[in-house]
Amino acid sequence: MALQGAFIEHEHMLQRLGANTFEVRQLSDWQQHKDGLILPGGESTTMLKLMHELGLYQPVREAIMAGMPVFGTCAGLILLATQMADELHAAHSPFPRLATMDIEVVRNAYGRQLGSFHTEAAIAADGQQYQVPMTFIRAPYINRVYGDAEALATIDGHIVAARQGHQLVTAFHPELDDDTTLHQLFLNSIG
Repeated sequence: MALQGAFIEHEHMLQRLGANTFEVRQLSDWQQHKDGLILPGGESTTMLKLMHELGLYQPVREAIMAGMPVFGTCAGLILLATQMADELHAAHSPFPRLATMDIEVVRNAYGRQLGSFHTEAAIAADGQQYQVPMTFIRAPYINRVYGDAEALATIDGHIVAARQGHQLVTAFHPELDDDTTLHQLFLNSIG
């Protein structure tokens, strides 16, 4: 999804792994054959507004609900969350989130731009542990997972990566580091 945010960095990561990509900027782009979708970091309210205005919201939501693999980073995680810890904020938004993943999110949990940080931690997925770099920029975190959702990584007691079926989310920006682990996990979910 190339409406706003760090989409080009995701394209470069996928190309490094040999995947073909194209940018979705309007409904006609969405009509092309695709095997998965990345919802990048950026500004979630702006992304939702544009998705609604461009007629992308409903077909994207329907595709995810029908099983299309999706990878949401930072703002993309917020778009996929069924619940916000601050429902008062969510109630004032004129645009509903995609709300396809059983997670509760705290927006901007790590503070302002100056609160951004980099660390390294383990991700547990597919029966393995992966040590990955994590870059957080005004990042959310996941307050809790429920239903079929599972936590994959935590930092200081906060969930920063999760998966539910064909949906993978991170509170951090794996596209800003050289490590391709998360993008490979996403491609693995496509098959």
